[in-house]
Amino acid sequence: MKKVCLLSLTLCAAAFAQTDTVVRWRGIEGVITAPGVDNPVSQIHSGAGPWTTQSGNARVNLNTGEGSFEVEGLVLNGGAASGTPGAVTSVIGTLVCNPGGGPGSSEAVIDTPATPLSADGNAELSFRINVPAACSKPVFLIRVASGRWIATGTKAATSSKFPY
Repeated sequence: MKKVCLLSLTLCAAAFAQTDTVVRWRGIEGVITAPGVDNPVSQIHSGAGPWTTQSGNARVNLNTGEGSFEVEGLVLNGGAASGTPGAVTSVIGTLVCNPGGGPGSSEAVIDTPATPLSADGNAELSFRINVPAACSKPVFLIRVASGRWIATGTKAATSSKFPY
């Protein structure tokens, strides 16, 4: 009888345990592309020139869809607008699940709402998105409203223990 009660208690506790999986990207790096060269991620084309950042990070809870990102100093690197965001005044975050697809998985691209990009290249956003049930090898991009990606999350780590 004691074993049955202990097993029931353990199963009940497991059912109520926190099972959220959070992916964190501890860095944001600009796309390093020569002018006129495309470097697509999934079916998303890269910006038309090189971008740099000073810092940034992103995180997404794959179960609840809650997330946030921030980037500082996201600016063009070269040309007449070097050191500025040029004509880009807002950005979106994009979570790419299952990049490249593969057997039994289809690629999913989920965008956040747009957020302003300051003249210094700073942006931040807290959001909630609909993440598909199967989201492996997630990639996080920062894109201009027209759809091209200009920065990506780096130093990714996945855990169910990150505070949110």
